[in-house]
Amino acid sequence: MPRTSTTRLTFAVLATGAGVFSMLQSLIAPALPTVQHALHTSQSTATWVMTAYLLSASVFTPILGRVGDLIGKKRTLVAVLLAVLAGCLVAALAPNIGVLIVARVVQGIGGALFPLSFGIIRDEFDASQVPGSISNLSAVIAAGGGVGMVAAGPIVSALDYRWLFWFPVGIVAVTTLIALRYVPESPSRAAGSVNWSGAVLLSGWLVALLLPLSQASRWGWGSIRVVGLFAAAVVLFAAWLYAEARSRSPLIDLKVMRLPSVWTTNTAALLFGAGMYSIWSFLPGFVQTPASAGYGFGASVTASGLLMLPMLIAMFVSGVLSGRLEPVVGAKALLTAGAALGAVGCGILALWHDQQWQIALVAGIFGLGIGLAFASMANLIVGSVPPEQTGAATGMNANIRTIGGSIGAAVTSVLVTGHLQASGLPYGSGYTHGFALLAVLLLGAALAALLVPARRADRGGGTTVGTSEPALVKAEAEASAVAPGALN
Repeated sequence: MPRTSTTRLTFAVLATGAGVFSMLQSLIAPALPTVQHALHTSQSTATWVMTAYLLSASVFTPILGRVGDLIGKKRTLVAVLLAVLAGCLVAALAPNIGVLIVARVVQGIGGALFPLSFGIIRDEFDASQVPGSISNLSAVIAAGGGVGMVAAGPIVSALDYRWLFWFPVGIVAVTTLIALRYVPESPSRAAGSVNWSGAVLLSGWLVALLLPLSQASRWGWGSIRVVGLFAAAVVLFAAWLYAEARSRSPLIDLKVMRLPSVWTTNTAALLFGAGMYSIWSFLPGFVQTPASAGYGFGASVTASGLLMLPMLIAMFVSGVLSGRLEPVVGAKALLTAGAALGAVGCGILALWHDQQWQIALVAGIFGLGIGLAFASMANLIVGSVPPEQTGAATGMNANIRTIGGSIGAAVTSVLVTGHLQASGLPYGSGYTHGFALLAVLLLGAALAALLVPARRADRGGGTTVGTSEPALVKAEAEASAVAPGALN
């Protein structure tokens, strides 16, 4: 098969796999009440369908990204696709909530599709194609979450919640077969082996951090479980840093993570994730609230999904366009603009949310910001690290965005549900304060993006961040190892 055809087919496989995983993140959320009723469980237990997926993805994303760097990205990609396929099949057949939660843990392994896909693009595509391909893939990933929000209602209404998993079963099965046959194995391999002690410690502090963040509203912020897990997260994080610094084959190269272009991008990712995931979590609930509460529109799940349609369209369009804009304005400018658009959207939402068209307008503005930010973050990371670190570094960037989302959702939940009406519904002021906080967090993301160092790749006009010279990256890494204090 000609190289051009192989490249297109490879991109189609990567985009399909990553898009399905992204869709699975949001697809089940609007259907949780239906799942709770169908499987005869409690609301608190049903929320573990989301929590288990989040924790699993957070653990497996950086670890399997590193495994792909070591043993081969195609081999790891196929294994991850098979795991997602198995998880979707078990979820579609799950007889009870326990089996469904286990299936969601298995699906979470698919988080590694993001770093593996970015790594394969860097290894296999022509240098001139890398930034645009990463932008297009990022657009698909971002749009996948939007598709989940929009499609969940109609699928559940017309069929059954189990079809939320049956559809991905067929798509992922075909994708796996094509990947096995046509995706080339990347020649770039990292030296060393998997640092399993680092992997265990990384998993430990991620779970200890994300679990209380996702459950604190039910357990209580001052409960022994929450405080104890936060303390454990601090201890395990310190132990992980120590183990990684001393390892000859670290899971996450801390010298690379200290590079100015990496830590500033990751800071922006943390704050942007806080705003993005919170909007995805709370805006549908806002529009579904009965008007008798003094706000909201009493929209159905399907209707609330349609109000998110402008976000889906805008994030895909802006993600694709960013690949064409980046050689002109640079990834740093696009990340700053994306975060700023998100801040503007949340600011508008805090001030005006009485009409449905205002919600649709904000969804469109926010979607533009997501598309620009997703693509530029990926390109900044890929263009700033050595090829053998691509999987681990992009995996950690995705993880940091997820951590930010958990923090943002937890804090927003406190503001929204801290004071309830006699009916049990939140006051409108809670949402207003929550949206205002998200605007501040996204403004912080824009300020962090401004701190990203301007690279020669950005200023050259014709050269992009995705084609930065490995020698320059290695020199930066060596400088950070000699004088780490200079980067703090």
